[in-house]
Amino acid sequence: MDYLEIEGGHPLSGEVTISGAKNAALPIIAAALLSDKEVKLKNLPNVVDIRTLLKLLSMLGAKVDHNDTEATIDCSTITSTKAVYEIVAQMRASILVLGPLLSRFKHCSVSLPGGCAIGQRPIDLHIKAVETLEAEVTLNEGYVVAEAKNGLQANKIIFDKITVGGTENAVMAAAMANGVTEIVNAAKEPEVVQLCQMLDMGGAKIEGIGTSSLKIHGTNGVPLHYKEAIEVIPDRIEAGTYLCVGAITNSEITLLNVNTEHIQTSIEKLESMGCTFDYTDTTITIHPTKELKGVTIVTTEYPGFPTDMQAQFMAVATLAQEESLVEERLFENRFMHVSELNRLGADIWLKGNIAAIRPVKELHAAEVMATDLRASSALVIASLAATGTTKIRRIYHLDRGYDRLEEKLSKLGAKISRKND
Repeated sequence: MDYLEIEGGHPLSGEVTISGAKNAALPIIAAALLSDKEVKLKNLPNVVDIRTLLKLLSMLGAKVDHNDTEATIDCSTITSTKAVYEIVAQMRASILVLGPLLSRFKHCSVSLPGGCAIGQRPIDLHIKAVETLEAEVTLNEGYVVAEAKNGLQANKIIFDKITVGGTENAVMAAAMANGVTEIVNAAKEPEVVQLCQMLDMGGAKIEGIGTSSLKIHGTNGVPLHYKEAIEVIPDRIEAGTYLCVGAITNSEITLLNVNTEHIQTSIEKLESMGCTFDYTDTTITIHPTKELKGVTIVTTEYPGFPTDMQAQFMAVATLAQEESLVEERLFENRFMHVSELNRLGADIWLKGNIAAIRPVKELHAAEVMATDLRASSALVIASLAATGTTKIRRIYHLDRGYDRLEEKLSKLGAKISRKND
C-alpha cells in the first residue's frame, strides 16, 4: 500500500497553481445528467473522486471522454438509472445523482453512500427535499428508490439545517420540475453558487443565487442545454492548505489561479496569527513570519470558517507561541487527526467538540496514519515542519481530494516521495 515519506525542516519557496475545486466539480458532473446534449467541463482536478463519479456516469450509459483536466459528457445515451453500491460506497458525493436522475427520468435507484468517516452526515435532508417535490421514496436493500410518475412538482423546500449536498440535490431536482420551487435556508458556498449559475445558463432560471433563499423556475420536463463549457472554480480548500504550508514552514509561497474572495476567512485567521500577504483577485503570496500567534477557530457554514480547513489550521497552531482553541460545530467526529498530530509531538487536548492546542517548541517525525481527507493534509503540513522523516500511511484519502500533491510540494522544495510497502 502506498505511503508518503516526508523529510521535514526544509525551507520552501516558489509558486503553486491551484487546481479546480473537487467540491464544485462533483455536482457539476452530476448536473450533466439533466442534459441530453454534450456537456464540456474544464479545470477539473485530477483526483480519485472525479474519476469515480465519471465512472458512475459511464456505468449509467453516458459517453464520457476524460483527459486530465477536461471532460466531455454525453448523457443522451443513458440506459440505467441505478447507481450501484460498488461505486457509491466509495464516495458520498455519488448521492448527488439522485436529484438529476429523478428530475429527468422520473425514477432512480441510488445506493446509500460511503466516503470519509467523519460523522453520520445522514441523507435524510436529500430525501425530504425530493419528497417535498412529490416523489415517492422508499429504502430497499440499501438503496434509495425514488419515483415521480408525473414528474417532480414544484414546492417550497425548507431545510431545518444548512446542507451543501442537500441544497445541490434539491436545486438539480427542481431544475426540470413543473413550476417554481423555493428553497429556504439554502447553503451559500461558492460551489453551490457555481452549480446554480450552470443550471441557470442551461435553462432553469434561478433567482437569489448566492443567498439563502432560492427560486428555481423548472423547465417542465425539458432537458437543460449548457451551451458553453463550464470551467470549475479554483479549490478554496487546496488554496488554504498551501497557505498553511507556508505559515508552518515560515516560507514565502505564491498561489496562482486562486479566488481570494473565497478564502477570506483563512486569510484573516492567518493574519491574526501574524502572517502577512500580498494578493490580487487571482493570486496570493504568503510571507515568512518569525513567530506564530495563537488562534481561536469556530467552524460554521460559508462565509464562516470552513470545517474542511479545521485540521490544517490545527497543524499550524501546534507551533504557535500561544494556546489555540478550535471548536468544531458541523461534524461530531472530525478530530480523528488529533491523536496522530500528538504522535508527531503536538500537545492537543480534547473536550467534546473543542480542542485546545498547547504550544510546543518543535515537532518530531513519526509513523502516522491518515483517517480522512483533510486530516491527511494536516499530517502533511505538520510533517513538513517536523524534524526527521515522517511516514504517512493510508494516503488514499489524500488522493481523493488533492491534485498532484507530491509534485506541487516538490516544486516548492519539499523532500516528499510516494513509496510502497
